[in-house]
Amino acid sequence: MRARIEKDAKGRRQVSEACLEPCAIERGMRIIGGKWTGSILWHLKDGPVRFNDLARMIGGASKKMIAERLRQLEDQGLVSRHVMDTAPVSVQYSITDLGCTALGFLDELRKWSEELPNGLK
Repeated sequence: MRARIEKDAKGRRQVSEACLEPCAIERGMRIIGGKWTGSILWHLKDGPVRFNDLARMIGGASKKMIAERLRQLEDQGLVSRHVMDTAPVSVQYSITDLGCTALGFLDELRKWSEELPNGLK
């Protein structure tokens, strides 16, 4: 992340050391920045949660969207899925050790968001 704008001898602006690949911030946002992703991780922080309970906890998100995000998080190693031997079959999700590494900055984001003026959404 060293990209910067410099002026040449004629005063023209040129980019020096441009990012040719996604930078670390963009990479992190691609992983965590999806809608409902942070909320899912946050709600899993206290222990395993069954799918339907998670859907109830995250108001406004459809079950389809939650299922999609959970699959993505599982593929990335941030969430683990456990099929329970119950009748009817139920599934519960847990945050992994890797997923827990996101909780620190998600908490900071929560605090920052709570301190924003009411007009910002």
